[in-house]
Parts: sequence; C-alpha cells; structure tokens
Amino acid sequence: MTADGGSRQPLRILLVEDEPAHAEMVRRSLEDAQVRHALTVVADGEEALAVLARMAVGAGEPLPDLVLLDLRLPRVDGLEVLSQIKADEALRHLPVVILTSSEADADVAGSYARHIAGYLVKPIDIGKLGGILQDLGYHWLAGNSDPSA
Repeated sequence: MTADGGSRQPLRILLVEDEPAHAEMVRRSLEDAQVRHALTVVADGEEALAVLARMAVGAGEPLPDLVLLDLRLPRVDGLEVLSQIKADEALRHLPVVILTSSEADADVAGSYARHIAGYLVKPIDIGKLGGILQDLGYHWLAGNSDPSA
C-alpha cells in the first residue's frame, strides 16, 4: 500500500537542500517508500524564497503541500527562510518540516519558535531515512486534515 492509500493527488514537496547527494537520498527514499509525490528541489535559501514567491502569486506551479528545509544553506540560511515564510501572509500556512543533520538545541528551539510542523534529523542510514519519509508522507497524505481541501 502506498503512503497515501491512493486517496489524493501526489504530495507536492519543496525540498530545500544544498547537498546534491542528500537531495538524491531524499528523492530515492520517497520513491522507495512509495510516497506519491512531486518533488521540487532548490539548492539554497535565496532560491527557495524566490520559487515560493512565484508560486504564491500563481506564476507557474501551485504552492507545495510541504516544505522540507535544511538549516545549513548558502546565501540565506534555513532559519531565515523559515522566518520569511512565516512572516508572509501568502506562505505562513505552509507546513515546514526541518530536515537537517543538526541536533543542536539552539537549532531545534529556534525552529519551533518559528512555528515548524516538525524537526527531523537526517539519519546516516538511507533505510532509516526511507522509513521516516514514508511516515511523513503517510501523515501528510492520509492522516492530516487540510482546511483548504
């Protein structure tokens, strides 16, 4: 059974990840976990904000259902991206899940202070990442109630 039970459109995910190997690991893990998804990957915080701004005004693809955000990003770091998302009326409703290698208390606390939906530490084991992403996909596709649906 797929993570969404076949009940909805694919989960639109914006992955903000500067390490190509990590982005590929997430992509493969989502596929292996059979999470129906449409993945957009951007490599830095500035690009993430530009893509979200275009989506918010309806220029191109719709806003993502979920943002997976790394914290250590070039140009604009993840906490600043998160702050700008939550300060923007058109974007603040987006669920943002931090997906990072940082276990620092300041990063966890700073992320939750900015109203994230979750904080996930990237495991080294790709199999464990697949399980985490399968659970995440199931939650957002099948278990979560979306007020806009």
